[in-house]
This record gives sequence, C-alpha cells and structure tokens, in this order.
Amino acid sequence: MNPDSDPGAAALTRTLAGLARARSRIRARTHDSCACGESLLSDRADGTVVRVGTAVAKAHAADTDPAALDVRVRIAADHALAGILLPPLPPAAVARLDGGRLATVWPYGVPVDPDEPLSAPWEAAGTVLARLHAVALGPLGGRLPGALPAMRGPAKAAAALGRMRAATAGRAAGITAGRTDPRIGRQHQAARDATERVWAGLPAWCRAEDPGTIPSTRALCHGDFHLGQLVRSPSPGAPGWRLIDIDDLGAGDPAWDLARPAAWYASGLLSPDAWARMLDAYQEASGTRGSDPWPQLDAPARALTAQSAALAVAKAAAAGRALDEDEEALVESCNRIAQLHAVQGP
Repeated sequence: MNPDSDPGAAALTRTLAGLARARSRIRARTHDSCACGESLLSDRADGTVVRVGTAVAKAHAADTDPAALDVRVRIAADHALAGILLPPLPPAAVARLDGGRLATVWPYGVPVDPDEPLSAPWEAAGTVLARLHAVALGPLGGRLPGALPAMRGPAKAAAALGRMRAATAGRAAGITAGRTDPRIGRQHQAARDATERVWAGLPAWCRAEDPGTIPSTRALCHGDFHLGQLVRSPSPGAPGWRLIDIDDLGAGDPAWDLARPAAWYASGLLSPDAWARMLDAYQEASGTRGSDPWPQLDAPARALTAQSAALAVAKAAAAGRALDEDEEALVESCNRIAQLHAVQGP
C-alpha cells in the first residue's frame, strides 16, 4: 500500500497514529508544529507499522489469530522476559481496528544501523537469543490466559514456498503469452527447481507438515530472527538490545532462531567473523561452548535457505526481472545442499 495514493492505506496510517497517541498519551498535533507527526515505518502484507514520537503502532496481518496474538503480547509483557523482548505499551492488550485488523502498540526502539555492518551487534544477538531460549516454559504457561502457541517459523517457510510456486506459475503463463523474456523464465524455473529439491529433503516438521516430529528440545523461540528484529531499549533504566516482532513467537526448536544467520553464513552472505561472533556469544550464554552446533542446525538452516531462496525467486518473478547477485547466491546454496544430500542420501 502507498498512503499517498491509496485512501485505505492513508486511513489505516491515521488510525494507527491515533492508537499510538492514545496509548502513549501524546496529544495529536500537526506535522508542522510537532516532531510527533506520524511516519510510516513499514507497510507489507504481514503488517503495517506507524511511528508517532516514542510510540509505534502495528496493524498485524489480516489472517492473524486473535487468541494467539493476545498470548504473544502477554508473553512480551511478562516479567520473565524483562531484558529480552521489548514490552508493549500498557495496557498489554490487542486492539481491533475498524475492518477487523488487529493492532498492538509498542515503545519505539532504535534499530540496528544497516549502513554500519561492521558495528552490527552480533554478540548481543547471540546473548539475547540464548536468554530467550532459557525461559522456563512451564511457569510462563501458567501465567498466560491461553495455551502457549507454537513457533511459526516452519509455517512461514512453507508460505514462502507457496508464494514462489504461485509467482513462477504466473511468470510461466507470461512467457507462453509472449510477455516475458524466456531467458529470465528459464532462470526462475531453474531456481525454483533447486529450491524445491532442498525443500523435499527436509524433515516433515521443518515443512510444517508434522509438528509432532519436532526434536525433543523445546524452548521459547522468536521464530523469525534477523538483525532487523533487534532494537535498543528506549528505557534509560534498562538499556541494551531487545527483540521485537512477536508474531511468530512460541514453543519450538531453538535451532530455528540461529538458522537464518547460519544459512546466510553457508551461502556467503554473512561473513565468517560475524557468524562466529554470534555463535560464540550464544554458546557462552547458553553454556554450550565447545559443542558442535551443526547437528541441530542442519535441517533448520536448510529450511531457512529454501525459504530465503523461495522469497527471492518470488520477488524476481513478480517483477519480471533476473535474480540479483545475492539472490543467485541463495539459489546456488540450494544447489550445493541438494547435491550434497543426493550423495549422502536422506
């Protein structure tokens, strides 16, 4: 959506801004008279985020489960998560907007600077993930109004594969109709084939097909970790990095939260130094220093590689363009994984 050209998007932005002001007790003022005017931080299918001063309001995806979101928001507000998740602005409640969208309100935290990769807080990321995974599920569940939801990482990976299949099918129709460069179409099809081979070789739980086969190690997981999910706490009395975006939070295999950086490292998109800094910090904080992480990371890392490649192919196909360098690196990583597992066997 573009709030400048879409009346519905503009209305949603205004509604979220009003909710943020109400929760943070900021008086509504104009852009010209106050730095508290709303700014659109993100507008995607999985959520629209608007900032007003020190508050941020998020409209969640249209298909969000209200009961599960309520539990996730209450987890973020729980004292057991102090110093790990950024807590919502009180009251820790989900609002329902006109039209049915669910919304939540949070304090604004300063994100990681994407233009300063050498100063990225990889150590902080490893430490905060280890602390999240150490939260005792039993006592936490006893304080919640509903059942602890499952971590949604595998479901998001499966959705990415579906998005790729739909986009490439549409692009194939465009080639047949003479609207698309056949060379680009062949590249997309080869990339889809490589991604599908990796996907087919994953255990069922990684494909969200049989959650009952998840490994016995279960922990509270973020479900969609990357550096964009870290912000500096706005509280002067509790400085440090916090995790945001609780839409996929839940019980699951903790290896999933390390799998995206591991997949990027294996694909050459993340430097060995950055990966080592994060892994060392995680193992130090979790008491697993010296152990080999890859037996637990292997399947989730393959799943996240397939997910990342699928999203790359879907975006390229939807735009009718060739894959860029980073997207090609993900697809090549899929090719290497497929070839390795073809030699090793399942």
